[in-house]
Amino acid sequence: MLIYSVGYYSVIGSSEPIKMPPVLYSFRRCPYAIRARICLHYASITVELREVFLADKPEAMLALSSKGTVPVLQLADQVLDESIDLMYWALSQSDPDDWLRQELQQQTLSLIEENDGSFKTHLDHYKYWDRYPAEPPAFYRQQAEQFLGRLEGLLETNSFLLTDAPTVADIAIFPFIRQFAFVDKHWFDQAPYGHLQRWLDYFLNSRLFTAIMDKSPAWQPGDKPKLFP
Repeated sequence: MLIYSVGYYSVIGSSEPIKMPPVLYSFRRCPYAIRARICLHYASITVELREVFLADKPEAMLALSSKGTVPVLQLADQVLDESIDLMYWALSQSDPDDWLRQELQQQTLSLIEENDGSFKTHLDHYKYWDRYPAEPPAFYRQQAEQFLGRLEGLLETNSFLLTDAPTVADIAIFPFIRQFAFVDKHWFDQAPYGHLQRWLDYFLNSRLFTAIMDKSPAWQPGDKPKLFP
């Protein structure tokens, strides 16, 4: 018989605790959760994956983070409930292709700040425009295009946003461009962002992205642990 606790489980009759993987609360399509799962997979960090439905958040997750957003990573000694913190934690454990690129951190954080700030606001208005009826969808899309233009300009110089190899900036931003593109995929494919379209296709067709997008049923207390990756 197993008794579970944070970070370890014990076998009754044995005095030796066995190390448990961290627990990740995630939602498959959430761009914040996508970028966190990519970094965990890339860093070869095994976690117990608990898929949640955001309309029915489990009490176990809310007890860890009252924000009620994903991802949430429960470690033995701390809880990470911001996707950027989770990404950087994973890369601090293992970063075989130097995604962090310390010499590019100022540019990286600038891009992520704009992505997570003004672009995400415009994206939400565009994707859920019926909640913001003051303007038509095209108005919100045009506002979001300011950031698309910045990315297109960067990709005219490099294969990826900051260099000719992927960095954490690409990984942090890709899921949001994916979400933007699929609001109206026909429009996006015809838009004058050829470099950005090729960049997006690279990640959409990557084995890493495919590997982290498997479907899972919603986690329920008592379920057998599902390990990821």
